Amino acid sequence: MTIHSISAPKSSSSSLPAAPPIEANPFSGPAWFDPLEAGVRARVRGFIEELLEGELDAVLSRKRYERGKASAASEEDAAPLFPTGPVGHRHGHRRRSLIGTFGAAELSVPRARLDNYDGTTREWKNQTLKAYRRRTGEIEALIAGAYLAGTNTRRVKRALGALFQGAVGKDVVSRAWRKVKTDWDAWMQRDLSAEPIVRLILDGTCVRVRLDRKATSISLLVALGVRADGQKVLLAVKDMGGESEAAWRGFLDDLCARGLCEPDFIIIDGAPGLEKALAALWPNAPLQRCTVHKHRNLLAHAPKRLHEEISADYSDMIYAGSAKQVLAKRKHFLAKWRLKHRAVADSLEEAGDRLFSFLRLPPAQWKSARTTNAVERLHEEFKRRIKTQTLLPCAQTAAMLFWALMASGQITMRKIDGWETIAYGVDNAIDLAA
Repeated sequence: MTIHSISAPKSSSSSLPAAPPIEANPFSGPAWFDPLEAGVRARVRGFIEELLEGELDAVLSRKRYERGKASAASEEDAAPLFPTGPVGHRHGHRRRSLIGTFGAAELSVPRARLDNYDGTTREWKNQTLKAYRRRTGEIEALIAGAYLAGTNTRRVKRALGALFQGAVGKDVVSRAWRKVKTDWDAWMQRDLSAEPIVRLILDGTCVRVRLDRKATSISLLVALGVRADGQKVLLAVKDMGGESEAAWRGFLDDLCARGLCEPDFIIIDGAPGLEKALAALWPNAPLQRCTVHKHRNLLAHAPKRLHEEISADYSDMIYAGSAKQVLAKRKHFLAKWRLKHRAVADSLEEAGDRLFSFLRLPPAQWKSARTTNAVERLHEEFKRRIKTQTLLPCAQTAAMLFWALMASGQITMRKIDGWETIAYGVDNAIDLAA
């Protein structure tokens, strides 16, 4: 007798592609379970539910499962306006999720129907947990702070996903960040007439944002002020299409409309559009061209083999110990480079006396008055912050992010060097052409 083996039929699913393996969280195993955390979260959930039940007890004037008693008016009393009994009835519970610094919690929220004066009823709305609220204010501040610290939306999701059990997505991060827009709008419209600004530092930087679904470069125009006590303060940040005269004039007109007075001293990077805008608005204000930007311009006009010699001569001139020495070395620099490489001398002469306006200030302030480094440092920190993002969502987000880094304390600014001598003002009697 022959026994034939019966093979099992092939599964029809064998031809389907295998499902991708689920990425396991290395920190979710039993070794990482903390009974203290679990106990605290359970207590927090119970505490919130007790608050909600207590609020409803106060509204209904009775606890759960208690019955109210209506009191009849005595003969001596006038007819009561309201009965002392219940003003509604409970209506079960509904589930609500809430994310806070304690983690994610599933809450049982009581429901009730309240009586109206016309005999109809309405749904009771608690004041402890507002409608549609899924996150506490503290957690939204934490999410926005993580974003400002230099983490893009997807990385915030990965970093906080384990803590909040995957309830924080990139859209949640974006919504939490956008809540600062109210503060941003108020800051951009604040009155500047009470700011004792004696010095103004203007500069722009270029960032890439998404406009009409395409990567586009825009300019952020930044105004940094110095108060009479030497403290630096950010005055305005605005996104523009470029650094033209019209763009800078609109930016400056907005500052004036908000009450900014003409400063005693202005430091600029040398952009032609900015110089023209300032000449039209404040023609008599002393202008200082940034010496660092001019140094780069000089090097751009010479072959590489001359860079070291140009840098040595330029530094020897700019960082001389007195105004007399600076002006003497200026003459020597021009005489030497007119013969050796005229393009370098022409570039220095193009800046004119505006490159040496810092000599009109007390020597203790020269270090802070020679350059736009105060704004450049903000640009560097801003670029470091957005390095994790290829493109910013929109132009306004770029300006808001720049401001938020300052408002949140991610970037702090100290007083300028030589602030003790600010009261001496600007000496316009010095002849820079001598």
